[in-house]
Parts: sequence; C-alpha cells; structure tokens
Amino acid sequence: MSSQLMSVDFEVYGKVQGVYFRKYTEQKARELNLRGWCMNTDKGTVTGKLEGSREKIEEMKKWLTNVGSPKSKIDKAEFKNEQTINKSSFKQFDIRR
Repeated sequence: MSSQLMSVDFEVYGKVQGVYFRKYTEQKARELNLRGWCMNTDKGTVTGKLEGSREKIEEMKKWLTNVGSPKSKIDKAEFKNEQTINKSSFKQFDIRR
C-alpha cells in the first residue's frame, strides 16, 4: 500500500443534529474504508476523527463540507490536527454517544 495513512479531526456546524448526520457519516466513512468516530457535541455540532488514506480523507472532507445527511444543513466544516500516522488507532468507524 503506497498511500500513507492520515489522521484529521473534524467539526461540522449547522443543522447536523437530529437529522441522522452521524449515521450517514458512519456509512460514508465505512464505504470509504476510513476509521475513527463521530459524536454530537453540547453546542449542536458533530465532531470526530478520521483515519485513512489521504485520497479517501479528502473525499470524506468534501462530503462533510457539502453533502452530509439528506435533511442536514451544513454551515461549515472545520478540519484540524491533520497528520501522517504509521497505523490506525481504531478498528472501524463508530458513533460515540
């Protein structure tokens, strides 16, 4: 596998709670073979961590910024702490509660 593993934290703002945003995020992440997690925050956002190949993470970033779940309304998505990792810390992508 020539592609290096990346890790990035994300937070999505807008109408992203109560609209199955986490469920769709989990589905999309698994479809892209990404690992990590997502959860609702007290301030009405969805936050999480992604791990996987750079290409798949870039694809997921676009999805988190522009697509989301059918009923969500994304105002913005922020990505930080992007770094190269040697191996994934997670077995799969999960929803945390």
